[in-house]
Amino acid sequence: MTDTTTDAARALAEKDLPPLAPPTADNGLKAVFQRRYLLKLLVTREISARYQGSVLGLLWSYINPLSQFCIYFFIMGTIFALHKNVPNFAIHIFSALIIVHFFNETFNAGTRSIVRNRQIVQKMAMPREMFPVASMLVSLYHVLPQVVILVVACLFSGWRPDATGVLCFFIALVLISVLGTGLALMFSAANVFFRDVGSVVAILTNVVRFGVPMIYSYEMVDQRFGSFAPYYMLNPLANAVILFQRAFWTGSTDQETVMPDHLVERGLVMVLVALVVLGIGQLVFSRLENKIPERL
Repeated sequence: MTDTTTDAARALAEKDLPPLAPPTADNGLKAVFQRRYLLKLLVTREISARYQGSVLGLLWSYINPLSQFCIYFFIMGTIFALHKNVPNFAIHIFSALIIVHFFNETFNAGTRSIVRNRQIVQKMAMPREMFPVASMLVSLYHVLPQVVILVVACLFSGWRPDATGVLCFFIALVLISVLGTGLALMFSAANVFFRDVGSVVAILTNVVRFGVPMIYSYEMVDQRFGSFAPYYMLNPLANAVILFQRAFWTGSTDQETVMPDHLVERGLVMVLVALVVLGIGQLVFSRLENKIPERL
């Protein structure tokens, strides 16, 4: 009688238990945002670690982009005299520099995020996608002070914001956030198996600066390539840069600026492309995830 009661109790308990699943079953991007508190801790930890022991602290978020702007503006604007062909060249180059820096930082830091946090990855049961996502959010956090500087400069230039420009601003940020995270997921997993991937990504991000209309205008692309100019716009990063320039640079000058046709529609299409890249990145990451701890 006792054995029967015990068996019945065990059967009832097993009936209420959820089915067994591997430790990675609850992982993925959805699980990352379900654990928002942990994600917030990672982002806060990354930001604090970056400025730990620094006298200026967060001010470096303003100094770094300003130093890059001065270098590009002096070399490209003064030495090569590109500012003669581009109205309000300072706003043109700085608005592009912000979005390029956002992508490069997301891609570089995201690629190294798993290896850099190997101790946490090996010891804690958590969605490992959280590390590339946290890298993107840290990069997005540093976009804010850069945009503040840009807005102040634009206001001094007579900037006139409009609804289309505001829409372009948000499309550009979403595009880079999604695209950078997708590539970071893919390359962060690959970087665990082949550490050369981090160096390859560093080279690719150096090329980005010359593959978008930052130190030159889209008008030059349109004039040089003619009917082939639309192929240039197949680059999602070029679309993001031009969207950002439409948001700030176009409204800061009274001179005519050449922009691609249907810019907002192109941007939305590129967001869809970025979502596809994000899906592929998640798929690659999921396939390699179980082998990551043993390769670290």
